[in-house]
Amino acid sequence: MSRAERLLDLVQVLRRHRRPVSGRRLAEETGVSIRTLYRDIATLQGQGAPIEGEPGLGYVLKPGFMLPPLMFDEDEIEALVLGSRWVAGRADDRLAGAARNAMAKIIAVLPADLRDKADASALLVGPGAKIVSTGVDLSLIRKAIRSERKLALTYQDGKAAATQRLVWPFALGFFDHVRVVVAWCELRNDFRHFRADRIAQSELIDIRYPRRRQALLKQWREREGIPSPA
Repeated sequence: MSRAERLLDLVQVLRRHRRPVSGRRLAEETGVSIRTLYRDIATLQGQGAPIEGEPGLGYVLKPGFMLPPLMFDEDEIEALVLGSRWVAGRADDRLAGAARNAMAKIIAVLPADLRDKADASALLVGPGAKIVSTGVDLSLIRKAIRSERKLALTYQDGKAAATQRLVWPFALGFFDHVRVVVAWCELRNDFRHFRADRIAQSELIDIRYPRRRQALLKQWREREGIPSPA
């Protein structure tokens, strides 16, 4: 086990305890000596982890502590690398650039051993199916979803017949060939799926739709029989 993994395990153990826990018990749960345990706690405190306590009294991790990127283990690093590579190769230009920038920021703060492993990751994203071109700005769709704002769409069906729709977008699906906007449609008074390549025009309306995005997403998942992510 690498040092980074050991420190990660210690943080996870501390998170399980709401009250101060003795150093000896922490050492037993993490499988290290008491001397190593004290040294690891000092290291985490030096990195900003809000661990309170001292030998003889026990230790507790204050709520709200977020793990810095350097605490990712090897599998998590590989998952991030693979995910960022997929987004960089499959998403629109703006999101692809964001994926590359985010991965670069993470790698920059990793310890040297994990940084080398991230750079040399053997998990590759193969050539994907050709994505149907779209004239709609997907960053506008994402903005509408994040801000829970209505969208006015000119939407064409498979026969190029156009209709005007006012929708409440709450999800964007990335499939092999197309991108699909999942929304509540005011015209149909029901959930509808809109292929991005068939959206001729889109306009963000400065009106917040009356339901929360997460509530819409939950109801849609239940309707479609799609389990919530773990």
